[in-house]
Amino acid sequence: MFVLGIDPGLSRCGYGVVHRSEGREKAIAAGVIQTSPEAQTPFRLTQLRDEIRELISDYHPDAISIERVLFQHNASTAIAVGQAIGIVMVEGVSAGCEVVEYSPNEVKQAVAGHGAADKKEMEVMVRTLLNISISLQPVDAADALALALCYLAHQRVEAR
Repeated sequence: MFVLGIDPGLSRCGYGVVHRSEGREKAIAAGVIQTSPEAQTPFRLTQLRDEIRELISDYHPDAISIERVLFQHNASTAIAVGQAIGIVMVEGVSAGCEVVEYSPNEVKQAVAGHGAADKKEMEVMVRTLLNISISLQPVDAADALALALCYLAHQRVEAR
């Protein structure tokens, strides 16, 4: 099973691909899709769509796990993140993937064991669970891998 985790954003969209085989998870890819704030929104969304399509085409995920945005201080940021989420959802469903959203607290609970984990603790836990020896930077990539791990953790619970 391949899972694509997405930490959504229009300027920076983290992605992480995790493969589960024989009960073991392995990170296959992680990174950040960046779009230029100087470009007009339709062009940025098109770039994001193209890169998400390419990730789906390259890795053929069974599922896409996206962070659900619950609150933003800045309305324009919330709208941009919502647009990015919409792009990912449409591309995932169009490719036949299961698309699931998780709140930040659900991801922290699944990966770190408690909902109050900070960014550093999450990055360390992701590296530990996936046996990654190098630092995961930028943090959006670690967050995306955490989203994929969250999906897989929920699958284990449902299987029981």
